[in-house]
Amino acid sequence: MKALLSVFNKSGIVEFAEGLHALGCELISSGGTAKVIAEAGIPVVDVADYTGSPIMLGHRVVTLHPRIHGGILADRENPEHQNDLRTHGIETIDLVVGNLYPFQADPNIENIDIGGPTMVRAAAKNHQYVGVVVDPSDYDIVLAELQNAGSLSVGTKKSLARKAFAHTAAYDAAIVSRFDETDQGSDSSDPLPDSIHLALERVHDLRYGENPHQLGARYRFASGSGWWDEAIQHHGKELSYLNVFDTEAAWRLAHSIGETPTVAVIKHANPCGLACHDDITEAYKRAHACDPISAFGGIVAVNRSVPLSLAEELAGIFTEVIIAPSYENEAMEKLMEKKNLRIIEAPVPGFPLLDFRTVDGGLLVQTTDRINLDRSTWTVATQREPTESEWLDLEFAWQVAARVNSNCIVLAKDQQAVGIGAGQQNRRDAGQIAANKADGRASGGVCASDAFFPFRDGLDAAIEAGCNAVIQPGGSIRDEEVIAAADESGIAMVFTGERHFKH
Repeated sequence: MKALLSVFNKSGIVEFAEGLHALGCELISSGGTAKVIAEAGIPVVDVADYTGSPIMLGHRVVTLHPRIHGGILADRENPEHQNDLRTHGIETIDLVVGNLYPFQADPNIENIDIGGPTMVRAAAKNHQYVGVVVDPSDYDIVLAELQNAGSLSVGTKKSLARKAFAHTAAYDAAIVSRFDETDQGSDSSDPLPDSIHLALERVHDLRYGENPHQLGARYRFASGSGWWDEAIQHHGKELSYLNVFDTEAAWRLAHSIGETPTVAVIKHANPCGLACHDDITEAYKRAHACDPISAFGGIVAVNRSVPLSLAEELAGIFTEVIIAPSYENEAMEKLMEKKNLRIIEAPVPGFPLLDFRTVDGGLLVQTTDRINLDRSTWTVATQREPTESEWLDLEFAWQVAARVNSNCIVLAKDQQAVGIGAGQQNRRDAGQIAANKADGRASGGVCASDAFFPFRDGLDAAIEAGCNAVIQPGGSIRDEEVIAAADESGIAMVFTGERHFKH
């Protein structure tokens, strides 16, 4: 048996080589891999000596040689192949162990591996006869099977080959993505590339999907990681698909309002409460007060360390998940009294450039919705301008509305959402739902609409709720009627010129 070992990640390679040698396997290796194996006292033949060709072009050409690839690719049952091997003095290679230069971690041109992927793909193609190992975690499995059976089974070789092709596919996808990222830095670039090459790996099996009869898992882009990979679940049951989905929405929302201490409460991917306050416990109280009924079984996201006082407020409320950057010791102890509460500690979330959704035969792709808060680009459409405190509430409500499913109306006062009408087929219903939930608390506050009011009666709920100011995109053919309705009621109205539908 002959094995070729050429790895960048040398974790476990010496022990693996030692195990192969103990089985009587002849080892061929190159560069740094050959050096660490030889230094461990394990007999190994350098690739340059094996092929008779020196390493060239600053290590760009090492394993690209007929003695290597002929030995890997030969069909052991094809007479023509066997004749070629004899004619050219090529011996078969039975096992290839390789992983690639770390382009994902260090994306420079010299880390675009050529010989490595070629060698790995060759072995994977010929997996009927050749084993290929790209993951150090498989070393023990491979050694155990060789020790017990004397060879690798057909099933094992096929499984290893599948993993090898996934390894090289992810590698190429990372390179393409890097080219796209570089292009996106230029002024003339299109943020939507001509092609998208996705490689993801399953990293977390979930309790179930959206419903208990569905399977679910979280996959991670092979070329990177996100905040979920650093998150720590301290307590509670395994996460389900909706736990992850809603927690993602809550965590992003809690970090999208600004630097102010903020608490977001999410239910079915929609905010049912959001508030900012210098005292994080008070922020939680206000967020929960927006819609206590909907908050039952919701997700709470806190963008500050959780103190005992907040944990005590949460104690009597059924909550699926709480997520925060940290927890005071007493707060953690208090929260852990709730048997099923999932307690997650996490770093700040990222905000990706692109959003993906599946459609039959492919994906819908769009740039991520960004919220413009530059007042100089907004227009006061009414006779009355907002006061400074109204401006602050308008900005707050506008950010919340952008994260609520359409059609939506958000009523807010003093940096607290007091009524949210989400996901309605018409704007009047959304406004009435928001006003009903506000139950008088919107008096003197503001109203945000994620899209324009198509008719002046869309303002009725905000007017009846006692709002002093409204923010909306504008752009309706009946804008003048809507502005007139606002002026008649003495309401200030701001046009942002930008819609924020969310489906």
